[in-house]
Amino acid sequence: MTAFETLKFTRAGSIVNIVLDRPDAANGMNAAMTHDLAVAASLCDTSDAKVVTVTGAGRFFCAGGDLKAMAAAEDPGAFVKGIANDLHRAMSTFARMDAVLITAVNGVAAGAGFSLGVSGDLVLAAESASFTMAYTKAGLSPDGGASYVLPRLIGLRRTQDLMITNRVVKAAEALDWGLVTSVVPDADLPAALTALAEQVAAGARGSNSAVKQLLVSSYANGYEAQLEHEARHIAANASSADGREGVAAFLGKRSPAFGGAEQKA
Repeated sequence: MTAFETLKFTRAGSIVNIVLDRPDAANGMNAAMTHDLAVAASLCDTSDAKVVTVTGAGRFFCAGGDLKAMAAAEDPGAFVKGIANDLHRAMSTFARMDAVLITAVNGVAAGAGFSLGVSGDLVLAAESASFTMAYTKAGLSPDGGASYVLPRLIGLRRTQDLMITNRVVKAAEALDWGLVTSVVPDADLPAALTALAEQVAAGARGSNSAVKQLLVSSYANGYEAQLEHEARHIAANASSADGREGVAAFLGKRSPAFGGAEQKA
């Protein structure tokens, strides 16, 4: 098992759990954390992972980039570019991997922490969670895919508001806007995360992978191209062991027993 300096990385069957673990630094992203995230993401991009969860240790989900580390760098630009490269490698892997990413925002999510927090395929938030871009307040600009994801989630005007004014969005408003999937009481967040991860892990891996791939490709494809992608994915899943089991279970009026086998090409 790979040793991580800034993360807790554990496996429970087909579920991988990642905890951002710099609580004394508000889980701020320094060079070590973004490197750890890139490595951790690559370890999740395997055939045996069906669900990946990400949450934070302590009171914060993630306060964004570690500005103290940035200020101490001899060349801040080169330092930040290195951090951004590692973070973006992690984000891209999370988006493209077959496993479903579930983020659980347990507190403040600022800057890159905001970007990571809302990047999940499913996003849970504690009632006390809050979201703020915070970049321009420090004379910086967004990273972590925020400029791509946010306009698609909440529209251009709300994104401009968040990025330029750095307004704080509380959990209830984040739910209303569509930034998060659901909001739960703070004390219930760990149990809710476990329950959701187990629910998704019991599903068909090929089906969930197809959902992720189809939604990502929809931003670049025309209508007919997307229809063809849909046809190919549903055909592949119909030929898979999980697809055959799912149809048989539906017709037999029983719960399916999915094994997560790779879908056939």
